[in-house]
Amino acid sequence: MKVFLTGGSGYIGRATISELVRQGHTVEALARSEGAEAAVVAAGAVAVRGELTDLDVLKQAAGRADAVIHLAQASTADEDLAAATAMQDGVGGGTYVHTGGSWVYGDTNGVQDETGPWNPPGLVAWRKAVEDAVLARATDGGRPVVVQPGLLYGGENRLIDVFFVQPGIKNGAVPYIGDGANRWALVHVDDLARLYVAALSAKPGSVYLGVSGVNPTAKEVAEASAHAAGLAGKTKSITLEQAHADMGPVAAAFALDQQFTPDKARDELGWEPKHTDPLSVFAG
Repeated sequence: MKVFLTGGSGYIGRATISELVRQGHTVEALARSEGAEAAVVAAGAVAVRGELTDLDVLKQAAGRADAVIHLAQASTADEDLAAATAMQDGVGGGTYVHTGGSWVYGDTNGVQDETGPWNPPGLVAWRKAVEDAVLARATDGGRPVVVQPGLLYGGENRLIDVFFVQPGIKNGAVPYIGDGANRWALVHVDDLARLYVAALSAKPGSVYLGVSGVNPTAKEVAEASAHAAGLAGKTKSITLEQAHADMGPVAAAFALDQQFTPDKARDELGWEPKHTDPLSVFAG
């Protein structure tokens, strides 16, 4: 299958290109710079130069493909929807996999699945209208699928590293918000890449949580990360107000208490997370 992919030079994108190639697919990937082009080529894709706002480029590239995976982070809801629309127009009846996120469900009050109500923090409240519009194309002959990743780890471990580990190294203790008892729905980047590839065969209109089913507390992650950073036993609680001051709006998302199950993707796609001991990864 020929797949067009956006966000290919990023953390998830490089892993997904590698998995697509490993499974025998050919990949074209959007690249907005020479550095991005080098990254997607190194991962195994053919680069298509352009920006996410270059709608004609997106539509034409999608038109050459059997399927599209949209991983790039848009600046606004309008930008994301415009890009999604162009690529869905281009790919026609081919599968279009759109990236959402698990934060849209807010606090889950126990283990939840894709049928749970949305209660998003402000940072991701815009996703509802975009995902609804994307999924609506299923009624017009399209094949939209939405993947909602949990909080990623493994490899570069970007968000957790940037907002917790690196500040912890700088300040001598890895922070967690409040009492740290809130749970994080984690997924390893390699498992998520396999889910994106599996989603190419999903039924139109499907939505899948990309989570491992292992939901440690934020404090447990902080303790394991501190150990790996040479700061064993050195963690500290910060208030939500301090987290907002340090991190910005993403603090509200990190403070969510979330537990999810991957059962739907397991049952419908045969996807099985292989990485189910995240704390050992964080602990190094």
